[in-house]
Amino acid sequence: MTALDLSSPVAVVGTGTMGQGIAQVALVAGHPVRLYDAVPGRAREAAAAIGARLDRLVEKDRLTAADRDAARARLRPADDLAGLADCALVVEAVLERLDVKQELFRALEEIVSPDCLLATNTSSLSVTAIGGALSHPGRFVGLHFFNPAPLLPLVEVVSGFATDVTSATRAYETARAWGKTPVACADTPGFIVNRIARPFYAEAFAVYEAQAADPATIDAVLRESGGFRMGAFELTDLIGQDVNESVTHSVWQSFFQDVRFTPSLAQRRLVESGRLGRKTGRGWYDHRDGAERPEPHTADKRQPPAYVVAEGDLGPASELLAMIREAGIEVREEAEDNGTRLVLPGGGQLVLADGQTSVEFRDVVYFDLALDYRRATRIALSACQDTGARTVSEATGLFQALGKDVSLIGDVPGMIVARTVARIIDLAYDAVAKGVATEEDVDTAMRLGVNYPLGPFEWNRRLGRTWACSVLDDLHQRDPSGRYAPSLALYRHSFATDQREGTS
Repeated sequence: MTALDLSSPVAVVGTGTMGQGIAQVALVAGHPVRLYDAVPGRAREAAAAIGARLDRLVEKDRLTAADRDAARARLRPADDLAGLADCALVVEAVLERLDVKQELFRALEEIVSPDCLLATNTSSLSVTAIGGALSHPGRFVGLHFFNPAPLLPLVEVVSGFATDVTSATRAYETARAWGKTPVACADTPGFIVNRIARPFYAEAFAVYEAQAADPATIDAVLRESGGFRMGAFELTDLIGQDVNESVTHSVWQSFFQDVRFTPSLAQRRLVESGRLGRKTGRGWYDHRDGAERPEPHTADKRQPPAYVVAEGDLGPASELLAMIREAGIEVREEAEDNGTRLVLPGGGQLVLADGQTSVEFRDVVYFDLALDYRRATRIALSACQDTGARTVSEATGLFQALGKDVSLIGDVPGMIVARTVARIIDLAYDAVAKGVATEEDVDTAMRLGVNYPLGPFEWNRRLGRTWACSVLDDLHQRDPSGRYAPSLALYRHSFATDQREGTS
């Protein structure tokens, strides 16, 4: 099944920001485009707005004047749904209410031809449920664009329970012909991106609720150590706290209140207070004119240790050993069967975050996971009230000698980046095992949909196939609610790897 022919008209119903963006994508690709909105006059206003954006593309040399004029000639507002009768594809981008969408598609089914492809841009509702209102749901599919649609490449092509393979394939190929990067997924709450991304927000909020660190510090660690484009607090302020919390709540409810997707009480209070982020001037941060952005916690300068004793290779943090030597600090290596720590001159230990806590051990400072320890500009350390002051000072000085800012946070298991990445990896394995999408499509979706520095499977290969499962096992022992229990899919993956390695 191939993409729609460029001579085939495409309709967009709903002319808000997303609807206009989808219409622009189809228009620039070469299709005749029809615009319809239930509010009188809105479709004509949207057509004018799209025309203005095409003008800006010409000004930026991204579109020729001739192509702009041709596109404008192909764009036509429709006064009623009957004006969409000749369309080969109708994409809906209306209010996120199941009854509204079902009523719309029932009406469309009476108007368009039997082979017209019907698609919803929903991000939170069930494609199966929307299509269930149709007499012929086989031609119904989800086409989830990301905002702004003309700029972001990802499109989730969602097959409902009754969607025909030919319909899904045609939608997929059409999105690709429009210059997008489509990924195929089954109809599951949150699809790919909004399902697997939940821990990015949830774990940041959990660290905050535990009073282990403030939003500015958590965001800085996620950016400067984890390699994420934005931290969870600044990103949700940009998205809108009400929007982000609504998606989280929808996914949680759709999974029958699965504890892995539990919403944040702190975010709920923020929404209840009307602090919705940039759009209201205040969210986690104050965005009003003249407001000062809070600085992350950064430790004062400390003297580095004269040497460290390396017990084991530090696993995912092994690059640190070479960096320490390059900084002029002696590394004394000792072979240990299960050693993955640095011993400091004062006798304290420096250990990579593993899901355990400092209070459980004598004189231990944990350091967080980094995407790339050489390129990271900040490292988080955690210690408990009983950790020796000398150990904290030596650990701080060591990372400062490597050119890193150091943020000291509370004694929370898994710290910030480690627990977040481990949970993202786990949800990715669970999704693939349940037939939501392929590993390749999951990695593509998370890189392009939410700008993660690595896809979950790529990240897991880099960290070691048993790393995430081990971290989550430790976290689960300390919080047996089920939130951190590794999925069966991740257990199977890790166990099978261990068995192969043990018999090779």
